[in-house]
Amino acid sequence: MSTTVIDEIIERLRALPHESRWRVLEFTRTLGLSAPHGVPGRQLLRFAGAIPLEDVKQMRQAIEQGCEQIDVNEW
Repeated sequence: MSTTVIDEIIERLRALPHESRWRVLEFTRTLGLSAPHGVPGRQLLRFAGAIPLEDVKQMRQAIEQGCEQIDVNEW
């Protein structure tokens, strides 16, 4: 993270009332807990090729037919 971002955050925190600083602290704690969790891509390589090519072609065709069209009466 850029120190300029940290410096700006600290500068803005100093300008806030005490109660707002606590709210920011709680918010940052929440952000730290809600970080997305995943797995490295190398762990997923074992699934490569697990779907038969013909099935992949059918899925691609269904997506192209159903997802690339706009239904103006949908809304």
